[in-house]
Amino acid sequence: MGKTVRFGISLDEKLLIDFDQLIEQKRYTNRSEAIRDLIRASLVENKSESKEEAIGTVTLIYNHHVRDLADKLTEQQHSHHDRIISSLHVHLDAHNCLEVLIVRGAAREVRQIADELIGVKGVKHGKLVMTTTGHDLA
Repeated sequence: MGKTVRFGISLDEKLLIDFDQLIEQKRYTNRSEAIRDLIRASLVENKSESKEEAIGTVTLIYNHHVRDLADKLTEQQHSHHDRIISSLHVHLDAHNCLEVLIVRGAAREVRQIADELIGVKGVKHGKLVMTTTGHDLA
């Protein structure tokens, strides 16, 4: 870890009160850690279209009775077998399934794979959560 640098910021009083409530709600130990976390999140989000390596979880909800949907999703996953490193399949009820895939690769590639999977006709809901591998974060 690098040298710690102290700096001051000016905020509207109401904004600071709201921020302190958020800190308490999320159980941060102090303002500094909360601000560091916000900065890290912003830096990770900013790299989401880059060539830098990223990890993403793709969450899919779908009705497995939809014709050929499970086969289409499986085919998509096989076409990216080198990037999809793990998957979890859960039967939510008699009709609906939850699938969570872990995808690793260049950030833009992870996003592209997620978009392809989420865009398969019959997927009810899909979401990508992307993060860094942590190598470049302090």
